[in-house]
Amino acid sequence: MSMNLRGRSRARRTISAGACVVLVGGSASACFAERSAMPAVRDFLVAWEVGNYKAAAGHTTGTDKAQVEAALGGVRGQLDAAALKLGMIKVVKTGKTATAKFSVKIDLGENGEPWTYTSLMHLLQTGGSWKIRWDPSIIHPLLRSGQRLAVVTQVPSRASIQDQNSRSVLKAVPADLVGVIPGELKDPKATIDQMVKTTKIEGGRRLDGERLLGRVQSAPPQAFLPLLTLQRAGGDTLIERLRRVDGLRFKIVNAPIQPQFAPEVVGELGAATADRLQQVGAPYQPGDTIGVSGLQLLMQRRLAGTPTIEVVAQDPAGSSVTTLHSWPGHDPVPVVTTLDRKIQPRADQALADVKYPASLVVVRPGTGDVLAVANHGTRGRDQAMEGHYPPGMAFSFITADALLQNGVPKDTQADCPASANIGGQTVANPSGKAARTSTLERDFSVSCATTLAQLAAKLPPQALSQSAARFGLGKDWGGLFPSFAGQVPTAANDGQKALVATGQGGVTTSPLAMAAAAAAVSSGTWRPPYITKDPVDTPSAQPQILSPVATGDLKRMVRRSVQSGSAKDANVSSGGQVSGVSTVVSYQEGGQTKYVSWFVGFRDDMAFAIAVEGKVNPAKIAATFLTGTTPSPPSSTKPPQGTNPGTNPGTGPRQPSGGGQNQPGHTTQPTTDPTRPANEPTKH
Repeated sequence: MSMNLRGRSRARRTISAGACVVLVGGSASACFAERSAMPAVRDFLVAWEVGNYKAAAGHTTGTDKAQVEAALGGVRGQLDAAALKLGMIKVVKTGKTATAKFSVKIDLGENGEPWTYTSLMHLLQTGGSWKIRWDPSIIHPLLRSGQRLAVVTQVPSRASIQDQNSRSVLKAVPADLVGVIPGELKDPKATIDQMVKTTKIEGGRRLDGERLLGRVQSAPPQAFLPLLTLQRAGGDTLIERLRRVDGLRFKIVNAPIQPQFAPEVVGELGAATADRLQQVGAPYQPGDTIGVSGLQLLMQRRLAGTPTIEVVAQDPAGSSVTTLHSWPGHDPVPVVTTLDRKIQPRADQALADVKYPASLVVVRPGTGDVLAVANHGTRGRDQAMEGHYPPGMAFSFITADALLQNGVPKDTQADCPASANIGGQTVANPSGKAARTSTLERDFSVSCATTLAQLAAKLPPQALSQSAARFGLGKDWGGLFPSFAGQVPTAANDGQKALVATGQGGVTTSPLAMAAAAAAVSSGTWRPPYITKDPVDTPSAQPQILSPVATGDLKRMVRRSVQSGSAKDANVSSGGQVSGVSTVVSYQEGGQTKYVSWFVGFRDDMAFAIAVEGKVNPAKIAATFLTGTTPSPPSSTKPPQGTNPGTNPGTGPRQPSGGGQNQPGHTTQPTTDPTRPANEPTKH
């Protein structure tokens, strides 16, 4: 059963009864003398076109003028036509009879191909004037007495959205088709008005009652016409309210409309409200079920195809139907994504017990394929792809790359004070404590912000922004799906360099951008991430090959961070070596202090980033994702031989403490595991 129940897109237009229409005759020398039949034909066509059906009927021989008037007036309503244009072609007179040939052009919808044909009328002269012999075939040569026009829309089943192995990521769920049988409605307008009033679309949107009524009036009278599709939900009262609307009918179906995972990427289906129709355009119209978010919206035309539309003549019972014209539709085509059915559930599971809004995105190094997109507690926001967060020390490997590229080796001796004033800006360590003099590599592994800030202040002005650009941050990626590539301001002085180097000072990024950057460290080449294989999602940003020497050193630095540094809780053996950085960032927004906890890292087969809008241990969440299970609290990790952080002079930096005082720009990691969120209500 197709969920995309659609037809033609309508452009409502008001045609003035006083409009003047010029009809072109057969030649410039045509004579409109009293004895000519041409004036009668002209006046009939003008009256019919401008909607003066009573005057048009007066030019005919029909004994029941009201019946003629209704037949002529019914054309627009029966076709839900936007416009009707009539043109005289020629009139042939034979004694007291004549035959007139004329053209008909009916606009069935904005941007659609109009229906054009020619028809005939026969006239006779009585009492010195010409009258048109009334017959329904004047409206169309194949229309017979007792028949009416109708529009039949044959809608193809909506295509699926698929994973990277071409398996559907949608599952069938119970849904209600709400509709009418047009011929059984006592008062179609009252039914539609009450339906629109009862139905409340999110965001204050309403269905277009006028255009829905047009669909009802143009549909075959005896057939069920779906007008709304509603997914069932527990405790739903909307269906019960709609059941009290006189004239509505209901059908229960199982429809493949609910995403199995990554709902923010896959998207949802919804009612075709007026503003949504402006997004998707013709040939969709009110009453259709269309994509309203994610790929369902972006790929609406591909997934839905276009309907086959027929104009038919039929008797009231529908037993005799003659096709007068048809417009062929186009078959829908599936959308194949890069999502991995094995990795995506692990990403979802890793966030399931987090009590704050959280996001996780996974990218394949070497290709840029987005393998998983998980959003938990974000209320429909795709924070994994579009979130704007300050990265804090998650930005450290970008800074480390800038240092390595500018001749600062990883074994450079560096101080790690608790805080440092650089160019008038104060930078503090996440732990709030100092560490003993050590090397850049060791300070990096324990998220020593002051070390990076002091060293970065000596870099050329463009060094940090150039490094960020090599990792795709702040670039316009292009591509199909909405995403945020980050923002990295150019540092104009030493103080700004210090802030940017530690992921502050206006630096913002998304989990997707950080995962793509981590993938670049893993593979040695930054590639723009993309999420569909068919249609091919080709971002405009070009791959960037990184320096193999700098990347090799950086790999060792981020590996050490997991081995014995601030990200040690992610040091699991499952699936290969894990490298990455972990931090908790505090920042001000709207006068409030907020937190985001980051883990950004990679394993041989995937790179990923986690962002949690609260104070948690993101390295533990990373371990849950990598192993597919919830780990037990880790035992204390012994430092390498000869390093007892913070105890013996000259033996290495102090490990960040879980009990340190929060500092501007950074905070410490809590030792408790994330807790389960409250259940969220199901939306209809």
